[in-house]
Amino acid sequence: MNPDVDVVVVGAGPTGLTLAIELARRRVRVRIIDRNPADFYPGTRGNGLQPRTLEVFHDLGVIDPILATGQEYPPVQVYFGRDPVYQGHTQPRSEPTPDVPYPMPIVQPQWRTERILRERLAGLGVAVEHDAEMVGFDQDDNGVTVSTAAGSSIRARFVVGADGGRSGVRKALGVGFTGTTRPAERLLLGDVTVPGMRRDVWQVWVDPERKQVQASIWPVAGTDYFRMSAPITADDTPDLTLAGFQRLLTERTRRRDLTVTTLTAATDYRVSMRLADRYRVGRVFLAGDAAHIHSPAGSQGLNTGVQDAYNLGWKLARVLAGAPDALLDTYEAERRPVAEQAIGLSTELLDDKEATPDERTFQLRLSYRDGPLAAGGRGGDRAPDAPCRTADGTSTSLFDVFRGTSPTLLCLERSGEVPEGMSDAVRAYRVGVDLLDPDGHVRAAYGDSGYVLVRPDGYIGVDTSSADEVAAYLTAI
Repeated sequence: MNPDVDVVVVGAGPTGLTLAIELARRRVRVRIIDRNPADFYPGTRGNGLQPRTLEVFHDLGVIDPILATGQEYPPVQVYFGRDPVYQGHTQPRSEPTPDVPYPMPIVQPQWRTERILRERLAGLGVAVEHDAEMVGFDQDDNGVTVSTAAGSSIRARFVVGADGGRSGVRKALGVGFTGTTRPAERLLLGDVTVPGMRRDVWQVWVDPERKQVQASIWPVAGTDYFRMSAPITADDTPDLTLAGFQRLLTERTRRRDLTVTTLTAATDYRVSMRLADRYRVGRVFLAGDAAHIHSPAGSQGLNTGVQDAYNLGWKLARVLAGAPDALLDTYEAERRPVAEQAIGLSTELLDDKEATPDERTFQLRLSYRDGPLAAGGRGGDRAPDAPCRTADGTSTSLFDVFRGTSPTLLCLERSGEVPEGMSDAVRAYRVGVDLLDPDGHVRAAYGDSGYVLVRPDGYIGVDTSSADEVAAYLTAI
């Protein structure tokens, strides 16, 4: 059977949308299906966008609306009952540097992130197909046939399950989801309006005797809503009504002057930490929450999923264009260890009540240095940004130079030349000739000799003094 498309993405959350954009901008034939209706509102979740994810969004061309509609984390105001006892910041404060243009995480509700990504995808000619639930698939040596609840089928070269923690794709593959669920770690979550509630701080009420959080109210930027959360015990029967949230708010804050006027997206959330045993079975892949779920501490889940898609997208496109299939095996080899680390970090932050997020949560230090696509001293590390100029003197930055779908080769020798035989698919720049470095930021980040090949996903592939090693690396990918 001839494929209808190259890739079917199942699930239109941030992971699936990022992957679809990555494929569509490489002119890969992609369809993205989602079981939810177009007006589905999942509630304000997935709030924290980490600095490395902001760099991904820079490359995807959505950083401006993301920053314009988000906000930095507000200060936290802690109360013992009605009494304020502390106000401060929950995130380390940083200023942009030449190599890190987005040093701070921002608060951006997942539903708005999805809307921005959907608009970007639509600009590439691809629309999310809503009310399209996958009910099964069959794969063979040449492709995968996806069946939907509506009775239709789609034939594709590859399928990616980005369909959440209860992933139907993962279950159909029979892939284990190893980890734990903690019955005692339960939260009632909901989006509420509370007239008169402060919007300039994140308010947290703590039991002064047990030192345990009793309620949390977070203002959702650009809306009238707050995100309310309140822990409940394993034996509690949750009341997901407006009256139930009103009762909790009054009891936990000891303030009878606060009235919950609306409630939406109420959820009884149970903390789980799980990791898929495999990320690939034949022509079917798992990404995002379908592959890993985390505690909410440290805002690691959504960010790890977006970067799964960023890693997988260019590899699928290259294999579809003729690269060796083994390139696709590097997806699990690189991304599964990252998810394992992220789960460990978020669990640590959950269990240590004194711990606060720090630069480990920013995901800027994540590296594939020990992975199968890392060569040379810095191979596998994040490629830093640097202000520079084009040959005609126009101001730019390395992130703008890297933006796009191709690898980028930096030739660092002051008298160096681009190696012969470079493919048209590789953008090569001689630092000091094609890219001017008047303030020395490029050389401070990358040195002044040899070659650095930056992968399409912003990591250093090979760092070498040998043009032959560069050529060999490009053959592999």
